[in-house]
Amino acid sequence: MNSIVAIVGRPNVGKSTLFNRLVQRREAIVDSVSGVTRDRHYGKSDWNGKEFSVIDTGGYIIGSDDIFEEEIRKQVKLAIEEADLIVFVVNVEDGITPMDAEVAKVLRKVKKPIFTVVNKVDNAMREPDAVEFYNLGLGEYFTIASINGSGTGDLLDALAEKMPAIEDTNLEEEEELPRFAVVGRPNAGKSSFINALIGQDRNIVTNIAGTTRDSIDTKYNRFGFDFNLVDTAGIRKKSKVKEDLEFYSVMRAVRSIEYSDVIVLVVDATRGFEGQDQSIFWLAEKNRKGVVILINKWDLIDKETNTLRDFEAMVRKQIEPFTDVPIVFISALTKQRLFKAMETAVEVFEKRKKKIPTSKLNDVMLEIIKNYPPPATKGKYVKIKYCMQLPTKTPQFAFFCNLPQYVRDSYKRFLENKLRELYDFSGVPITIYFRQK
Repeated sequence: MNSIVAIVGRPNVGKSTLFNRLVQRREAIVDSVSGVTRDRHYGKSDWNGKEFSVIDTGGYIIGSDDIFEEEIRKQVKLAIEEADLIVFVVNVEDGITPMDAEVAKVLRKVKKPIFTVVNKVDNAMREPDAVEFYNLGLGEYFTIASINGSGTGDLLDALAEKMPAIEDTNLEEEEELPRFAVVGRPNAGKSSFINALIGQDRNIVTNIAGTTRDSIDTKYNRFGFDFNLVDTAGIRKKSKVKEDLEFYSVMRAVRSIEYSDVIVLVVDATRGFEGQDQSIFWLAEKNRKGVVILINKWDLIDKETNTLRDFEAMVRKQIEPFTDVPIVFISALTKQRLFKAMETAVEVFEKRKKKIPTSKLNDVMLEIIKNYPPPATKGKYVKIKYCMQLPTKTPQFAFFCNLPQYVRDSYKRFLENKLRELYDFSGVPITIYFRQK
């Protein structure tokens, strides 16, 4: 399980700059996927062999002029609940402000590792000014200048030290059962969907409270499938959370998504496919998980001849460029197409594990490449000689060629579409690398 690091603090202390520093090390290399930048507040990083996720609680406050202290307090609370390690950012230029003191008061009661980070210490003259932050009562602090990165190495070393080593604690049998996480914005009908599934036949073997307090794992078999259902819905009531704060449901979804194989995204048909649905979708895509989109409450929609087709087209438009995703129209209330939904999730799970023999892959793909070679760039011709599927958990392919740096994104997409067409990877993100042969 990856650790989750949350960055908290009042506005304008440099949380986002620090976030970008922590994340870009790896993001720039691994996630050069178009469309990934859509979610600015969540990223993956690694340091000293420890992988972790970083959440910036900063950018979520609406209306920069009237920042509500209440909102900041709420975010800090949520970060404390959801994260494993907390980075509290303050700013040397302002010293300790009343709001910093407030946040520190909340943090002092917390049993998790807390790292106080004094930002904007960009020269030696400012080092002594940072001493006053001992008064926050949170012990040692780190001084950094997130703008040029000085000091972030030490902070990362300390963070990594507190993270558990990555180990496969999962039991063998746990490994084999696919894990489906049911996610979606509040009131999309996640709970009704799960109740409709489970309620028909209480064939539940165990009801383990999952590794987090927030997702409950139900191991069960229905329709001849055995799987774990990770329910992220309604375990803790969100007390008076403003619905429009995308942050909350996205943050709640982070853990369940990282922890599952296939993400079942439940969308409320009466509300369309909104920003929050998109954020959760991109989160799943970025984590290379299988995805199935369920359009729930379809029984409430007035239908004309092309309603379904138009709705589907609208959703696909919103999730470009990763549009090869199964969309199933269901109604948890009337139990319409629930079987189809689970069947589709199981299919996506199987596709995500698919391995294509190298010889077959080369026979087919090299022929296609011969007929449609990559366009020449600056007079340079790219010759692709060989390809293979990498031995990774999710479908990743390497194409070996003479000039990998000259392959355009559009050609990459062309190859991805061909792979999807030939081998049916519907609902599964594919990664393609070009390597020097």
